[in-house]
Amino acid sequence: MVRSATLADLDALLALEQTCFDSDRLSRRQFRYMLTKAHARILVHDSSGAVGAYVLLLFSRGTSMARIYSIAVGPALRGQGVGRALVGAAEDEARAEGRISLRLEIRSDNAASQALFRGLGYRQFGAVADYYEDHMEALRFEKRLTPNLRVEQVPVPFYEQTLDFTCGPSSLMMAMKALDPQLELNRTLELRIWREATTIFMTSGHGGCGPFGLALSAWHRGFDVELFVNEEAEFFTDSVRSPIKKEVIRLVQEDFLAELRAHDVPLHLSPLNLGELRERFERGGIPVVLISSWRIYGEKFPHWVVVTGFDERFVYVHDPFVDYEEGETLLDSLNMPILQEEFAHMTRYGRAGLKAVLVVSRRKNANG
Repeated sequence: MVRSATLADLDALLALEQTCFDSDRLSRRQFRYMLTKAHARILVHDSSGAVGAYVLLLFSRGTSMARIYSIAVGPALRGQGVGRALVGAAEDEARAEGRISLRLEIRSDNAASQALFRGLGYRQFGAVADYYEDHMEALRFEKRLTPNLRVEQVPVPFYEQTLDFTCGPSSLMMAMKALDPQLELNRTLELRIWREATTIFMTSGHGGCGPFGLALSAWHRGFDVELFVNEEAEFFTDSVRSPIKKEVIRLVQEDFLAELRAHDVPLHLSPLNLGELRERFERGGIPVVLISSWRIYGEKFPHWVVVTGFDERFVYVHDPFVDYEEGETLLDSLNMPILQEEFAHMTRYGRAGLKAVLVVSRRKNANG
């Protein structure tokens, strides 16, 4: 039978790791963490008290996505449909958690595993070179657990932020690349946009990028940009205690605003609701949205994401931050499905409930 694992199964889980894998093995400490602290579930195949297979599921915080992190079937159970049964149980668990998609990586030389998942309706949507300890490539697979949902998406290339404070430039770069495939995404561009758009100071550490500076960066690179904020406010000053730092942020943002007005960049002092956001997306704009990271990462800091699609229930985003400490990979940051109601709550930052959206599009007037 298939059941949830407990701490009493640790020895059996470690034995399976040793038997089934030559590298990239989970340790006792990792298994214990997955069983006691992580937003995860381990299911085991138990035959008369003997654990001969397992599947490990991870659930992304704040999104409607799950991931099969690892699956192992001992030699004695192979060829008996145990792997298929575990995957089916994992899909049931994911649905019970309200998840609409299940993803995983498979070694490119593991033909048997690829055949299993393809036969269960998983589709390959990407690959990652040098993914495993032995440098083997990983193939990315996904299955929609609610196939009746009609998703409207655009192919937005993914770019991972390389520094803690460059989510804004990285999100903007993804939006611009979707509109101009010739644009080269690299760390030089990431840092250049950060230098152009930074507010100099934040609550601590390096300055973050506000909506006004990011809008100018897009405009100067030949894109039209429409900016929506809920007030012409000083972004990110609530938690800055130093009066000198507050004054610097105010002066920087006043300078940004003056330049935006000089270039006639549309600035609306009213936020977009989800219907309006989707309408602009369907017209060809790529929204870059400010969110509070609390609901995804459990930490209160401003964060930028880029919208990649919509369906009847979800907003899909690329998140440039990959939370490796929680066992995530790039796979978890691509086209993250977020319930529309949850997304509406996310798009407010700080005590003032600041809202900001940049809608980036191709420039209508090439001489503008």
